Amino acid sequence: MATTIILVRHGETDWNRDRRFQGQADVVLNETGRAQVRVLAAELAGEAFSIAYTSPLRRAAESAEILAATLGLEVRPCNALMEVHVGSWAGLTVPEVETQFPDGHRRWLDSRAGWEDGETYDELGMRVVKGLGRIGADHPDTQVLAVTHGGPIRAILAAVRGLPFEASRDEIRFVENCEAVRVTIQDGALEAVH
Repeated sequence: MATTIILVRHGETDWNRDRRFQGQADVVLNETGRAQVRVLAAELAGEAFSIAYTSPLRRAAESAEILAATLGLEVRPCNALMEVHVGSWAGLTVPEVETQFPDGHRRWLDSRAGWEDGETYDELGMRVVKGLGRIGADHPDTQVLAVTHGGPIRAILAAVRGLPFEASRDEIRFVENCEAVRVTIQDGALEAVH
């Protein structure tokens, strides 16, 4: 039994625009982000979904609510869909990180989580894959909408390609705000990206 999950990255925030690490900071959508979500909602209006899941962070939850209002869906929070926890890097730009955390910045450039007080890419990947597996098991043979963040989507794309989660930063393309990616879960395993 296969489940299709449409993974959607939340709309733009001011921190996205300013190129700040957000992590699990609870940043809200800006007007551009809300407009992006309304456009995506119109594009998805012809699709059938059984339910919507969302990261509980406000930028994702607001995106999910806008989508659900157009698509007529119930929305459930799912902690597994939260962004990677970047610890004390939250709110900082890359130049600020380079100045304040030079060793961590070098690790980050080598595709590793440079922050020491957050979550590793492996921890993120395992959390998200397990969460999507549960969603697939709970909604077999349906299509589900899941609103999340760039880090979790890249971790899923790495898992589908059989890459280590830490490779997701360099080996997997950047996922734009309000971009949608389709994945298939078959018997609890990620199978394909469309």
